[in-house]
Amino acid sequence: MSRASIERRLFDVAQRLKRAREEMAVVDEQLEALAEAADEARIRSLVSETPLAHREYTEAQRHADAMARSRSALAATIAELQLSQDQLLDKLVIGAKPE
Repeated sequence: MSRASIERRLFDVAQRLKRAREEMAVVDEQLEALAEAADEARIRSLVSETPLAHREYTEAQRHADAMARSRSALAATIAELQLSQDQLLDKLVIGAKPE
């Protein structure tokens, strides 16, 4: 693989990693808000002991759980991108060493 090709791929991976990290910041904020809402709904459900309050809690918790799964998937994507970036950097450095 040529140095120019590695540099192009490295730039692409770096851009994707930057976007993924920005998305992670948004997901973290959303997850925090959803988890807080689910916790509040849980407390309301415990206090009121009504089927409606329990349903609202279940729904809020389901949304928080879905966001947590999205966050986990995004974290895995970031890890893969970081690994790819590291491998490309290794190729770039190894290719730059004089023999």
